Amino acid sequence: MAWNEPGGNGDNKDPWGGGNNNNRGGNKGGGDQGPPDLDEALRKLQDKLNGIFGGSGKRASGGSGGDDGGSSSSSGAGFFWVIVLIAVLVWAGMGVYTVDQQERGVVLRLGKYSETVGPGLQWNPPLIDLVQKVNVTRVRTRDHSALMLTKDENIVDVNMTVQYVISDTKDFVLTVRDPEASLSHAAESALRHVVGSTNMHDILTQGREALSDQVQTRLQSYMANYGTGLQISKVNIKETKAPNQVQDAFDDVIKAREDEQRVKNEAESYANGVVPEARGQAQRVLEEASAYREQVVARSEGDAKRFTALLTEYEKAPEVTRERLYLDTMETMLSDNPKVLIDVEGGNNMMYLPLDKIMQNRPVSGSVDGPVRLDSQSLREVTDQVVDQLRQRQSTRSGGR
Repeated sequence: MAWNEPGGNGDNKDPWGGGNNNNRGGNKGGGDQGPPDLDEALRKLQDKLNGIFGGSGKRASGGSGGDDGGSSSSSGAGFFWVIVLIAVLVWAGMGVYTVDQQERGVVLRLGKYSETVGPGLQWNPPLIDLVQKVNVTRVRTRDHSALMLTKDENIVDVNMTVQYVISDTKDFVLTVRDPEASLSHAAESALRHVVGSTNMHDILTQGREALSDQVQTRLQSYMANYGTGLQISKVNIKETKAPNQVQDAFDDVIKAREDEQRVKNEAESYANGVVPEARGQAQRVLEEASAYREQVVARSEGDAKRFTALLTEYEKAPEVTRERLYLDTMETMLSDNPKVLIDVEGGNNMMYLPLDKIMQNRPVSGSVDGPVRLDSQSLREVTDQVVDQLRQRQSTRSGGR
């Protein structure tokens, strides 16, 4: 049964312990009960707080109605401690914060560095500690563009991008007032130093990669010396070009260089094609000359040996050897001659036989476009036929006489 139900024992079930004295209508009987008196409830709460914080208990030990001044003093002190408790709770709640996984927190206690906290739920006393959160994983980018003087006293327009991360949170927050501004100044200084020691041709063509590496190395050394807490990830040279006022002239120069390179490549290609061929021909001529030399030497040695052998035979039989040499020599000379002279026995005239004309009526294997070449067998056959016919004619003439 609820404490305020009709007919119930309200004295035992009143949560404020006031009994029937708390009825607004002053009904002292056991009828309907109204809501408890708010002042009485607040007074009881103050008494409990006074007991907790060492307050005076005059109301509990004194009379009931004649101590209004002490009761008012106790009420004021209790309300003050309530306000203090609430303020302490609010102050403690303000010190709770969260550091993300990508962040680190730098704690300053009364303006002095205390510690660096990692990711997670953290608490620091507010108004005493100041926490500055810094993202240490995000890659930051800073662009820089400027006109610079090269080693060969030319002006180039360089566009550069610097990528960096925060490596030391304490140095980034405390050591330098504005680390990123310091990065911009240091980047320009490093770039001017490297460009000033490089020729313009290298900067505009194949030297951009080396330029990036040198600028990154020098810029990182600057950041370490300054103590900015920044780590240079990459330096990209996006564009290098001549100033706009002379861009057309530089385009002509670049085109001329490209034409020069093209002509050089064509010349090298032609040389690579001609030189090996000439070397091959020279080698072939040398080989042919060497072969000819060996052939002549071998032939000469063979002729010398043959002559020595013939001399030996000639000394043994001079007449036979002499006639044999004569016949071999005549055979060699007349083998390529299509005309033959025949001396007929018993006659005073020499017969001229045009063998080339005679052979036109005879089937000869091979081509007949060039001079007719007869072998020894064919030559003998034709000669024997002609001699036989001449002898027959000579016999006929002799018999008729």
